[in-house]
Amino acid sequence: MKINKRNEAKIINTPHGSQIRPLVDRTNSSITQCSLAEEILPVGKKVLKHSHKETEEIYYILEGAGEMNVGDEVVKICAGDAVFIPKNHAHTLENTGATAMKILLVCGPAHDFADHFPE
Repeated sequence: MKINKRNEAKIINTPHGSQIRPLVDRTNSSITQCSLAEEILPVGKKVLKHSHKETEEIYYILEGAGEMNVGDEVVKICAGDAVFIPKNHAHTLENTGATAMKILLVCGPAHDFADHFPE
């Protein structure tokens, strides 16, 4: 059994100002079919527009509120919302709320930085 503790996860500081903690992914386990990470997106910050050729994603909002853009759609989202992002769809997320957003990122297959394409 492999248990990864959140408080021991490596923190990745992104160019757009968020912090990502890989909880279970290719960097800390032998997983290949899916991955799980936590992202903290500060107030006023925006995930840079990008897409994935092989990876499907789910953003599950634990805390906060923002505006999600997937392809040509823009929707307001908040805690409790789960957003499916198909592969080959450019997407962004902006924290438009009053507090930091806490997001669970689920990817399948497991996240791979080689499958991240800025738009």
